[in-house]
Amino acid sequence: MASTATLSSLSLLLFLFSLCLQGTYGDYGGWESAHATFYGGGDASGTMGGACGYGNLYGQGYGTNTAALSTALFNNGLSCGSCYEMKCNDDPKWCLPASITVTATNFCPPNLALSNTNGGWCNPPLQHFDLAEPAFLQIAQYRAGIVPVSFRRVPCVKKGGIRFTINGHSYFNLVLVTNVAGAGDVRAVSIKGSNTGWQPMSRNWGQNWQSNSYLNGQTLSFQVTTSDGQTVTSLNVAPSGWQFGQTYEGNQF
Repeated sequence: MASTATLSSLSLLLFLFSLCLQGTYGDYGGWESAHATFYGGGDASGTMGGACGYGNLYGQGYGTNTAALSTALFNNGLSCGSCYEMKCNDDPKWCLPASITVTATNFCPPNLALSNTNGGWCNPPLQHFDLAEPAFLQIAQYRAGIVPVSFRRVPCVKKGGIRFTINGHSYFNLVLVTNVAGAGDVRAVSIKGSNTGWQPMSRNWGQNWQSNSYLNGQTLSFQVTTSDGQTVTSLNVAPSGWQFGQTYEGNQF
C-alpha cells in the first residue's frame, strides 16, 4: 500500500511539473507538413531587410538560419520572431538527415498568377517556408529546389537580452524589438518614461512598435508580451540621454 501511495504521489508530482513546464514554455504543438524552397544567395545577403523589419540579420544575431513565411503562417507579421524546427522528409533523392531551427524574419508573398503546385508555393492556404539558402542546404540538396518538410514550433534560444532599437523622432517613437527568446513572436509592447506611467504601444509593421508620446530626456522601460502570454519587464533600459538610432538591451525570457 505504501509503495502504491508513493507511486501515485510521484505520478502527481510529475504531472504537475509537466503543467508548469507547459505554462513556462508554452504549448508549441506537434509536427505539421509543409514545403520549403530557398532564396537570398549562398551568403544569404538577399535575406537582409524583410517584412519583419529586422534589417541586418547578421548584426541582429539571427544569422542565416532564417525563413520567409507564406501567408498561412505569417499572420500579418505577428509571427515574426517565432522559431521552427524543420526536417526534410518523404523525398529520399534530395533530403538530408539533419534537422534545423529557423527564425521567421520575412514574408513570402503569394504569386496568384502561378498555380499552387507550380511556382505559387506561397499562395494561400499553403504552409510554406522560403529558407535562406544556407539553411536549406542543411536539410536538402541544392538541385532539389523545393522539398516536403515536417515542422513544429519550438522555443527560441537567443544570446543576451531583448534589444530595443529606437527610431523615429519626437512624438513618434518607433521601437524595433529583436532577439526575443521563448515564444519569440511579440504580441504586445508597453513603454514607460521616468515621468509617465505604462503606455501600450501599437504595432506599426513587422516588429516595429509605435508610441506618439514625447519621451525625450526620460529614462525608458519596456514590457514585452509574447504569444504564449508570458511578459518580461525591462526597467530603465535606455538612459535619459538616449538617442534615436541607438539600440538598448533589456531582460530576456
